[in-house]
Amino acid sequence: MTLRIEDYALIGDCKTAALVGKDGSIDWLCWPRFDSAACFAALLGGPEHGRWVIAPRDPKARVSRRYSRGTLILETTFETPEGAAAVVDFMPRDNTDAASLVRIVRGLRGCVEFATELVVRFDYGQSVPWVSSLDDGIIESIAGPDRLSLWSPVEVRGADLKSVGNFSVGQGQSVPFVLTHTPSNMFVPTPANAEAALRRTKVSWRSWSDHCPTVGRWTEPVKRSLLTLKGLTYEPTGGIVAAATTSLPEREAGTRNWDYRFCWLRDATFTLLALMNLGYYAEAKAWRDWLLRAVAGMPNQVQIMYGVGGERRLPEVQLPWLPGYQGAKPVRIGNSAATNCSSM
Repeated sequence: MTLRIEDYALIGDCKTAALVGKDGSIDWLCWPRFDSAACFAALLGGPEHGRWVIAPRDPKARVSRRYSRGTLILETTFETPEGAAAVVDFMPRDNTDAASLVRIVRGLRGCVEFATELVVRFDYGQSVPWVSSLDDGIIESIAGPDRLSLWSPVEVRGADLKSVGNFSVGQGQSVPFVLTHTPSNMFVPTPANAEAALRRTKVSWRSWSDHCPTVGRWTEPVKRSLLTLKGLTYEPTGGIVAAATTSLPEREAGTRNWDYRFCWLRDATFTLLALMNLGYYAEAKAWRDWLLRAVAGMPNQVQIMYGVGGERRLPEVQLPWLPGYQGAKPVRIGNSAATNCSSM
């Protein structure tokens, strides 16, 4: 059964975002943009709709987690009778054509046995990819225009349309995993160096978040909120999405399950006010430029929302093969509110 929404944490690279469960499973990820088709859609269904688990083989492991200071780098600590280890999850903010998701397992105490299970399902959990093992140890998954490339020193094998592996990590050891998205017609990229990417990503986030002024005992909650808002910005254009997900119900088992991976002018204004009140003006300038491009030349054609690139047409369709978050149906992508305000 899907975890409660409060049991997920958000990581991102200001182009897209992923939801990481406290059980070590990444259950939602759209690549390369927030509004792209999901390759992990277990959030709206089950494991068969795409996910990536890295977790101890002991199902009773105790779990705690936190974000690294001033970043969207997530650290999940698992404790078992044999030891303790942490999984560090992040998305590098590199300005390259290839987007990556990096997971580093660090041994903290004793020795912990781990298992990994990668279930890639493109097109919102519908398309099973063609999976190949390349000479350099990369596991390649391709369906239509999309490719995911997994690199790790861990031996991964195919089993029941999944890529699985087992490994152990001892105190002081690190085991990296790098998953990269590229168009399927492009070359397979050289995998990022996980530790170097982690250092760059920390510097990138902290150089931004350290500008947050002190606001008394609320400084850390305010900074964490700012980081979440920044994580929902689409830096290539300046657009700001209302959420990184679609079809999470307004009420339990409800039917008001809308796709919020788009840019509402009203919602973005609230985000920008929060940022500017704390001295962050670059995002406001980028959004203003995005807005001028999106609205274009006829003020009477202004819409209440657009795509992250300023797209006007966001056709709304239902995905019948997904059972919905904890059974809440229908699952929708697109949003007819772009041209029909009554849909709100």
